[in-house]
Amino acid sequence: MSFLDDFMVRAALAGLGLALAAAPLGCFVVWRRMAYFGDATAHASILGVALALGFDISVFAGVLTTALVMAITVSTLAGRGYAMDTLLGVLAHSALALGLVAVSFFEGIRIDLMAYLFGDILAVGRVDLGVIWGGALAVIALLWWRWSALLTSTLSPDLAFAAGLNPRREQLVLTLALALVVAVAMKVVGVLLIAAMLIVPAATARNFSHTPERMVLAAAVTGAIAVLGGLQLSFEMDSPTGPTIVSLAACLFVLASLARSLHRAISAK
Repeated sequence: MSFLDDFMVRAALAGLGLALAAAPLGCFVVWRRMAYFGDATAHASILGVALALGFDISVFAGVLTTALVMAITVSTLAGRGYAMDTLLGVLAHSALALGLVAVSFFEGIRIDLMAYLFGDILAVGRVDLGVIWGGALAVIALLWWRWSALLTSTLSPDLAFAAGLNPRREQLVLTLALALVVAVAMKVVGVLLIAAMLIVPAATARNFSHTPERMVLAAAVTGAIAVLGGLQLSFEMDSPTGPTIVSLAACLFVLASLARSLHRAISAK
């Protein structure tokens, strides 16, 4: 019997792959205040599922393509003076609605919308595991390669220009990484919870991190604890796995915030 024959092992490995990919990207999302940007890209992935089923291509390819188109469209239009919050609201909900409507017209195709909306990590197979880890490693390698440039552009676009960097190009790098994470994460936590796995571990890590590198490491550890703990709790309580993982991540955020507030109160005395 192979090590990967156990569905819980495959689920744990898939969740850990997502946690590692989402940690550095989630930190940039928090630093740049791009939470709605990530949400819009995630919502668009349902339209990608519909297109993939309609054209009989890989769901991963359809989701990745749609997420890239959405992210690039938002970046381009935002740079031309459109109000970011309004634009994201229109595009995100329009893409989600169009995707759900399109899926309803397919005949002879059995589709579990709940799995796409909230994830089905327990159904991850060997091929899915390869795709998840391949995407996660690609995201990590991309952000590692552009780490200094991305960090400089995040801290100050003017400083980036002075250093010979192009902030718009670094924004596109983040866009590509975000699209990859969305395509990878759909199988694990689903469309509606992807943004939570990007933001919540990073927000938790910010409570006790003093450097960008430490925050990324802490976010990865927080995400891993949420995944493994959420899987165990889901198994014991017979609750939906994706929402349980995100709920545990939210509890860790609350505990970290309380601990930080307590530490500040004690230090002030």
